[in-house]
Amino acid sequence: MVMVMEYIAGGELFERIVDENFEHTEPTSARYMQQILEGMQYVHKQKIVHLDIKPENIVCVDTTGTRIKIIDFGLSSELEEGKPLMVMHGTPEFVAPEVINYEPVGLETDLWSIGVICYILLSGESPFQGNNDAETLALVTAANFEFDQESFEDISDQAKDFISSLLKRDRRCRPSCTEALAHPWVASFTPLSPLPTKSLNKCKMRRFLAKRKWKKTGKAVLALQRMSNLSNRPDSPGSSSEEPGWSQEAEEAIQSLDKQLQREPRFQQTLKDTTLPKGATARLTCLVNGYPQLEVKWLQNEKVLCESGRVSMEQHEDGLCSLVLEDLELSDFGVYVCRAGNKLGEAMCSAKLKVEM
Repeated sequence: MVMVMEYIAGGELFERIVDENFEHTEPTSARYMQQILEGMQYVHKQKIVHLDIKPENIVCVDTTGTRIKIIDFGLSSELEEGKPLMVMHGTPEFVAPEVINYEPVGLETDLWSIGVICYILLSGESPFQGNNDAETLALVTAANFEFDQESFEDISDQAKDFISSLLKRDRRCRPSCTEALAHPWVASFTPLSPLPTKSLNKCKMRRFLAKRKWKKTGKAVLALQRMSNLSNRPDSPGSSSEEPGWSQEAEEAIQSLDKQLQREPRFQQTLKDTTLPKGATARLTCLVNGYPQLEVKWLQNEKVLCESGRVSMEQHEDGLCSLVLEDLELSDFGVYVCRAGNKLGEAMCSAKLKVEM
């Protein structure tokens, strides 16, 4: 099989923006939003929802121009009429309230993420960033945000109105891509438009990117450790007693990062008591973080559960853990425990599941 793929040379949009030689103004931001909306307008016409729009997935076509494209449709889904779609994945800062609440998603779910992208693009700050993922998710669920006076001092009221129209808690109140493209802030854009042309401050954008990179460091450390272990194996093609796979400095850097990242397990969002009718599907979810990687186990009435035809377990890289019980039976009644542990310790949370006739 041969796959022909398009080469995108420009890298991530946000990385380009912080370059000193790259123009970043409100009009250029409006043009980026116009392109994102036009791209998603085409996708939505195919009844496909992206479900993972975030800075990493907005990339520049080349290294000099301002054309951008949307990538990574790994989490996208096709919407079918009469079949509600619920999902439990996404990035806390960019995920819509209906995803967190495990409610049906729609094409408007992507518009929420686009609103967050626009907010960051103009201010360099995230509208829902909390001190941890649990706090961030709570802010998203409440659709609780404001326009910081300092960060939005040079931003037009039209731009703020555009963002507010997208960040509506009820997805039915958000515009479609076509309606968003007709918003005065986007529709009035032309290269010669009389919108403010003052360069926007890039310092906050750099800090935003630095925070996101730090969150990824844990994954990078794990990858480096695996590579180091493989490189130092006797049967590794690149290994020899005279030429070790990694320098002493690299090994020390990995160990230092690893030590800084180590955390005992801690639940940031615990399980909630649930009551459901017989035959329904139960989804028990919690959010737990820790490093090194956590081993997660689920128990019912102190008995360890295993996956089966009705029982499935999910563990995501962002710490979200789910236990799904399909076609509930009366015997599923009980106390459920999620237990997470690593070499630094163990933590657990529990909730009751009641099954009614």
